[in-house]
Amino acid sequence: MSSDSYGAHAGTEPAGIDPGAVSGWLTAQVPGAVPPFTFSPVSGGRSNLTYRVTDGAGTVRALRRPPTGGVLGTAHDMSRECRFLTALAPAGMPVPEPLAYCDDEAVTGAEFYVMAFVEGAVAADQDAVRSWSPEVRRRAGEQVVEVLAALHRVDPDDVGLGGIARRDGYVERQLRRWQRQVHQSGAPDLALLDEVHDALLAHVPAQRGGIVHGDFRPGNLCFAADGTVLAVFDWELATLGDPLADLGWLISTWEEPGDKIPPTTPGPSAAPGFPTRAELIDRYARLSGRDVSGIEYYVAFARWRSACISAGVRARYLAGVMADDGYADELRAQQGLRQGEIAFEAVRELGLL
Repeated sequence: MSSDSYGAHAGTEPAGIDPGAVSGWLTAQVPGAVPPFTFSPVSGGRSNLTYRVTDGAGTVRALRRPPTGGVLGTAHDMSRECRFLTALAPAGMPVPEPLAYCDDEAVTGAEFYVMAFVEGAVAADQDAVRSWSPEVRRRAGEQVVEVLAALHRVDPDDVGLGGIARRDGYVERQLRRWQRQVHQSGAPDLALLDEVHDALLAHVPAQRGGIVHGDFRPGNLCFAADGTVLAVFDWELATLGDPLADLGWLISTWEEPGDKIPPTTPGPSAAPGFPTRAELIDRYARLSGRDVSGIEYYVAFARWRSACISAGVRARYLAGVMADDGYADELRAQQGLRQGEIAFEAVRELGLL
């Protein structure tokens, strides 16, 4: 089937998309979708691939699929990601509306799904919030915690997610998973990461259950002009587990002016107006009613996990299976190593080594 069979735009063939086959599927499966379609990659993601899909009527939707190769374990399960959106949208959580799911890998080489495209600002870094006033930045920071606490109040059973994963032993499962994947990636300095892994595993705190996003941070949120969160993206790591892991990850990304330790991933929070890490933790504690006194363990865990993820992402880029958006693999390798070293210092300061 040629690209022109369904009016796919000539010459627009981003990695991972068969324009003709996907156009035919969209026409048949997505209500209101009319050819021709154009496809363009949305930059910023470091794991699953996201594309902006514009149809002949000018309607914009988003398509998500796994990388074109180098997939590790169950880290890129599209049906799982789509299931979380399907469950959480009716529960009032700000997520993109899922529109259709394709389990036929023959269409474009992998399963994928289509969702509504949410227009707004993704707060990926300080440049993204440069035009925001300090008041809007403050509101955005407060909204981040409000949405996270709201997610953690959702009962998985009430939204049909009770059977999607085990509820116990979340941290242990995560330690096992990421250690296995970092070894599969061929990352350097495995001895350091293994030592941190062993220390964390030997001191896992008592855990509570709930829905865990897995990568909750401003760079995965879409904001309105007043700082309100419009949508939470990138549910590929979502599961059932200990919600404090989400808070620990958020805090590990939350840079403040003058920090000497880099965040696990870049964000906007060092710009004037954003709440501090302490304010985020206090606000989360009030809104959720959870004991956050052991949050430093989860921050250390987040930094170790970040080092493991960086190794896997770098391996996929070096293998040529990720879209080219200017990613610097050596810089990522340095950042991953630094996060591993910081995690080592963190567990030592906690007395776990």
